[in-house]
Amino acid sequence: MRLPRPRRTARSALRTGLVAAALVALAGCGQAADNAAPADGTATAAPAEAAAIPELAHVHGLGINPADGNLYAASHFGVFRLPSNGEPEQIAGRSQDTMGFTIVGPDHFLGSGHPDPSETDQPPHLGLIESTDAGNTWRSLSLSGEADFHALEAAHGRVYGYDSQTRQLMVTSDKTTWDPRARLALADFAVSPDDPDVLLATTEQGPARSTGGGRTFSPMPGAPLLLLLDWPSTDRLVGIAPDGAVHTSADGGGSWTEQGRVPGRPEALTTHGTTDVYVATDSGIHHSGDNGRTFSMFQPLS
Repeated sequence: MRLPRPRRTARSALRTGLVAAALVALAGCGQAADNAAPADGTATAAPAEAAAIPELAHVHGLGINPADGNLYAASHFGVFRLPSNGEPEQIAGRSQDTMGFTIVGPDHFLGSGHPDPSETDQPPHLGLIESTDAGNTWRSLSLSGEADFHALEAAHGRVYGYDSQTRQLMVTSDKTTWDPRARLALADFAVSPDDPDVLLATTEQGPARSTGGGRTFSPMPGAPLLLLLDWPSTDRLVGIAPDGAVHTSADGGGSWTEQGRVPGRPEALTTHGTTDVYVATDSGIHHSGDNGRTFSMFQPLS
């Protein structure tokens, strides 16, 4: 769908091109296993031998674990715990390419993506997977071998996922049976904390809103071009533009204010509490304690 836009200028063309490039990059990131067999749905232990030097790079998702208060990063080379003081710790020595990632509760993670290269009994696309021990072990829940969710949200007793294979938004109430919703090209989406049927998505033409549970989307006039979104509370939204500019809304997306900026290409976003914002870029993970106005380096990347 084409959303109404103002007269196209060189700057707006460049910004739209940045989102298009980001969409391609997000859709294409991942690794494949050529001779994989279907997963049996049971928990899998960590591989016996970890990578010699596990590195934190290509971050796909961020979240705060309520169990320990630490930031966790899902990356191309596994899930890492990031204490405020100390080095990143790769969980269980597993280099699973965790694409979609969300923290549901204490030590309770949902994910998707591609298996550790040493786990040759796994399919190339993991579907929806779950960990209840902070990423030490994972088990398959549904769509193993089929879906590769690049964005996941858990809210209102539902799980919302965007499958990069079909470019389709999907919703489940039992983590097993999925209801297909809109098919569109998006980089990220967020669900209203108050209404399970209200979603915002970032597209090449700008943010779009759904009031029908993600079945259809409409443009949001006046909203800035955004790549990543988080919706932590009723009125508060935080978004990151392709150029690293941080935009916030205090009225559920009706109006936006530009705050600060993060260096590098944005890759993942999460918020915590009322003022904390964490943004992963290709240069590092950056933290703001003032709702995105200023940032400091939280963890440089390899």
